Amino acid sequence: MSRKEKNNARVDIYAKITEKILAQLGEGVRPWVQPWRAGNAAGRITRPLRHNGEPYSGMNVLLLWSEATARGYAVPIWMTFRQAIELGAHVRKGETSSTVIYASRFTKTETDARGDEIERDIPFLRTYGVFNVEQIEGLPEHYYHRPDPVTDPVERIESADRFFANAGADLRHGGSRAFYAPSSDHIQMPPFETFRDAASYAAILSHEHIHWTAKADRVGRDLSRYSKDRTERAREELCAEIGSALLCADLGIVPELEPRPDHAAYLQSWLTVLADDKRAIFQAAAHAQRAVNYLHGLQPAAAEEREAA
Repeated sequence: MSRKEKNNARVDIYAKITEKILAQLGEGVRPWVQPWRAGNAAGRITRPLRHNGEPYSGMNVLLLWSEATARGYAVPIWMTFRQAIELGAHVRKGETSSTVIYASRFTKTETDARGDEIERDIPFLRTYGVFNVEQIEGLPEHYYHRPDPVTDPVERIESADRFFANAGADLRHGGSRAFYAPSSDHIQMPPFETFRDAASYAAILSHEHIHWTAKADRVGRDLSRYSKDRTERAREELCAEIGSALLCADLGIVPELEPRPDHAAYLQSWLTVLADDKRAIFQAAAHAQRAVNYLHGLQPAAAEEREAA
């Protein structure tokens, strides 16, 4: 395959996935929160998991959440056709796979106009198919009935409270709006009592903490044009929306689907951004994952692991 053909194939991947998400947004559905709408028999939302229990990240979470909801899968474990065979199982006849992506980079040595050798860092993207365990027969029993380690909602909320306290953001309460103020580097939240429930409060606090990570000495997303450029604002809000969904899943928080007042306005701006830039949703998901990773890295257990290493 020529370089041009490879580039076209990569663009097709971006376009195909973006078109699917645009269709969902056009129906008023935000795919990154869709699993909450579908409910969950175990009472817990989790990230999609690989066959070895490792969670998927970034864009693949959105893709598999959406597939699980559309097809009605309750178990969050996925694997390839070959992995199922290696486990002594088989995919049922007639089942179709779901698409996930693999993104990486490789270094290529080239010669520049002066005859000097230079190294280029070249990104690449490919897709492959995975099957949910509910499409597979013959797997060990534990694949079909994954236990829920935390079932007490109160315990989950207390865990979330500790998580945000460990992040160390300057958190202030008062007023009727939730926002992150870059100039003073603080998160403003309405009083806790004004929220529907503790899970809704935690979901909004997650959203604002994703914004909080943008500071240069954290993950370094540029918010300088946020208040002046509608497109940049839409990109950052998309990142915060996805990041909040990832974080809520990690914390076992299941908020009610009660859109914020500003979601209607952002929905149209997201449609515009995604229609104009087929890579925008991929970039937003990648930024969101980095923000979530940063917040996890502030937790005591993560700090202890870094010191031990």
